[in-house]
Amino acid sequence: MPKDTSIRSVLIIGSGPIIIGQACEFDYSGSQAALSLKEEGITVSIINSNPATIMTDKVIGDHVYLRPLTVDSIEVILQEHIASEDLPRIDAVLPTMGGQTALNLCKEAEERGVWEKYGVKVVGVDVDAIEKTENREAFRQLMVDIGVGVAQSKIANSFLEGKEAAQEIGFPLVIRPSYTLGGSGGGFVHRKEEFDAALKRGLEASPTHEVLVEKAVLGWKEYELELLRDSNDNVIIICSIENFDPMGIHTGDSITVAPAMTLSDRCYQDMRNQAIKMMRAIGNFAGGCNVQFSVNPANDEIIAIEINPRVSRSSALASKATGYPIAKIAAKLAIGYNLDEIENQITKTTSAYFEPTLDYVIVKVPRWNFDKFKGANKELGLQMKSVGEVMAIGRTFIEALQKACQSLEINRAGLGADGRQVRNIEEIMDGLEHASWNRLFLIKDAMAMGVPLESIRKVTKIDKWFLNQIQELVLLENELKRYSLNNIPQDFFVTLKQKGFSDIQIAWLLGNVTEDEVYERRKALGIKRVYKMVDTCAAEFPAKTPYYYSTFEEENESKPSDRKKIIVLGSGPNRIGQGIEFDYSCVHGLLAAKESGFEAVMVNCNPETVSTDFNMADKLYFEPVFWEHVREIIDLEKPEGVIVQLGGQTALKMAEKLTQNGIKIIGTSFENMDIAEDRGRFSDLLKELDIPYPKYGVAENAEEAIVVANEVGYPVLVRPSYVLGGQGMSIVINDEDLEKAVVKLLGDLPGNRVLIDHFLDRAEEAESDSISDGEDVHIVGMMEHIEPAGIHSGDSFAVLPTFSLSEKVTQAMEDYSVKIAKALDVRGLLNIQFAIKDEKVYVIEANPRASRTVPFIAKAYDVPYINIAAKIMLGVAKLKDFTIVRKLKGYAIKEPVFSYEKFPEVTKELGPEMKSTGEAIRFIKDLEDPYFRKLYKDKSMYLSK
Repeated sequence: MPKDTSIRSVLIIGSGPIIIGQACEFDYSGSQAALSLKEEGITVSIINSNPATIMTDKVIGDHVYLRPLTVDSIEVILQEHIASEDLPRIDAVLPTMGGQTALNLCKEAEERGVWEKYGVKVVGVDVDAIEKTENREAFRQLMVDIGVGVAQSKIANSFLEGKEAAQEIGFPLVIRPSYTLGGSGGGFVHRKEEFDAALKRGLEASPTHEVLVEKAVLGWKEYELELLRDSNDNVIIICSIENFDPMGIHTGDSITVAPAMTLSDRCYQDMRNQAIKMMRAIGNFAGGCNVQFSVNPANDEIIAIEINPRVSRSSALASKATGYPIAKIAAKLAIGYNLDEIENQITKTTSAYFEPTLDYVIVKVPRWNFDKFKGANKELGLQMKSVGEVMAIGRTFIEALQKACQSLEINRAGLGADGRQVRNIEEIMDGLEHASWNRLFLIKDAMAMGVPLESIRKVTKIDKWFLNQIQELVLLENELKRYSLNNIPQDFFVTLKQKGFSDIQIAWLLGNVTEDEVYERRKALGIKRVYKMVDTCAAEFPAKTPYYYSTFEEENESKPSDRKKIIVLGSGPNRIGQGIEFDYSCVHGLLAAKESGFEAVMVNCNPETVSTDFNMADKLYFEPVFWEHVREIIDLEKPEGVIVQLGGQTALKMAEKLTQNGIKIIGTSFENMDIAEDRGRFSDLLKELDIPYPKYGVAENAEEAIVVANEVGYPVLVRPSYVLGGQGMSIVINDEDLEKAVVKLLGDLPGNRVLIDHFLDRAEEAESDSISDGEDVHIVGMMEHIEPAGIHSGDSFAVLPTFSLSEKVTQAMEDYSVKIAKALDVRGLLNIQFAIKDEKVYVIEANPRASRTVPFIAKAYDVPYINIAAKIMLGVAKLKDFTIVRKLKGYAIKEPVFSYEKFPEVTKELGPEMKSTGEAIRFIKDLEDPYFRKLYKDKSMYLSK
């Protein structure tokens, strides 16, 4: 069936601020769907309250509404489109791209009669299907009706019913609340004594106060399938995904592998048939679907866990894994097309009615941030706790696994062999039994210490095939130790590289050699990376997508063009302190480079984001943002320069190595960025410029720290040098607390120095963002924090423009911003944090890079600031070439969003270390707004040390 021509204008519902359980994979899907609909000549409106994402940018939607995600907001938009002559009436709504938030909102609007009242058609999903899949009892009954196996379970709407269900089914049990996200409120109950508290938590977490009490199938294997279906009832399976971790850990917290590795063909065919049956049974709709199954390893018995009638976290992964753009195709199916009528995005010659075949392996590893949640329960279970993820591509599982470990940004050079292994056997065995963020590394440590593979399998229930693969690394390491760098046989060296060992791991295992020496030695032996195309058809048809991963083989499929190139380094996995706002900046960097006539090359490993979409850059390398990988891409592509300013600390960390290797940094030089990072040199600069800053000192041990603290005066702010997101910062008020803080910091970060600043108690905090081209400086925006100094800027409510600071103070902030930009010869962006006390303005820090706040200011003022900054960095434009007109009426408030419900045991106190996972934007007309007044009244409530 061709396109439904009655649909001329579509509303896409976004997923709101980033929280644990619902991250930027939905902005990726929403952005892709919007561009897909625009290709069809359809006007796209987007509602989403998240200012940090590219989805809410003018480059994605025709009309973007940064409003709270409520039915009332939707109704206002629908009314505006009817009342205005300039806006087309909205014909349809697509709610399947915004995660659980969008589905729940669509359902609520349906119940309130909004869609019917305004003549809006719901596309991409059947509203009844949401009810069937989200209501645990309805889902269980449907599965029984169609003959699909499910775990024994009972529904409970009260404490009494829950207890009766537990008595009937027996322990261990799972409690799954209805209509929740990321496993919120769910959990395992192993013993009767734990049941009451778990049941209460589940009933409270469910908006309908309903839970499913279900038999726990602990130790079974877990799989997911991604499906697409059109209105002709054609169904295809895009990807099978196997969880490395068995049942019992939320899929968002599991290491996952695609395609499935340990599934028999018979079991896979059975699973396919059941998934198709399930999708057809939940309603008559066209779009994407995610189905989760569990398999008993003893006899291949299959049971269905759940089905999501929308694109999911896994469909973003599946899209990147296969190169099949699920959201893009799902959007076209939603407006009436059939699969065989849509062009295959990869080959451009065949249709989208095909199932991808992979000749490589994908591994996804989650990224956690437990260090930000002091006192959190770190054990993994049914409730998701990770804040981001990385994806790696290799020819084999083990190559991809090691590359994923290099991508994680946790200071690991691969899976072990880097001097950071645990050697305490009790700690290792406890970590194997109680899975946490480091279980993967502990498995390897256990094997290295001689723990039998079968003992590890018994305690972790991880399939033996995966454990055998990791065991092989231990054997290779032992063999390597027999050689020195100059006598490693070439074929053995190739094997090590094919198994994912980085040069730095090899150097560590050999001892007494450096990473550079290993690199030079293998280059001399002719062992270098080649790049393979992600082509989804296993090379049966020629692929047209410039989308690559590296491995060690003969043939290189990435042929550099003779165009002038710019490499943009991405920001790696999402984590607290470095979120989606940096991906927003990277996407704009790519677009600016393309518009300026360069070939734009992207390097990144985050499967959730738009920068790693196959059609964003001219060429995408899906690789770790890890020195060895970046270096070889630069060797091959020979770019004009590399942009490090847009990818947060991940990309910035590369600046020194790039400079040492004679590679040009686009924008501000490494030398000048380093002055801003080095507290001593930066303070000397401020002194020279006659700019006030808090008194400070540097210490290398606790004794020195006490002397410094007494000189600068308590309270003091203690932190390691070179940090992001306030990592390890604390405010202390006496010698005893200081000693504890310093000892802990130096224990966590050996070899680092500790900075001790006088803390300006009860000071106001503000920040400025600016763009400099070497001659002129333009102030992008100045924001005033509602909370006092002492709460990390990422956790503060911040108001644009400033609301209570005197003209004298704002003028000083502006003057200091211009002075610092010129002194550091900034080319591009600069963010400065200020503290204001008794009308005196102090500079706390300056960051010559894209900040967390620039995307927010760009949305509030409706000015494409990152695009402007990127063109200035590239040297193709000056500030005077742009006419900048700010369009904000009233004020915009940046609202931090926290994911504390995942860590009920953690206090909500705030301090200098960042804890928020995302943000929303709220516009107010004036300072009489009741919302603002309440915020201002509560401003100091959560301040802690």
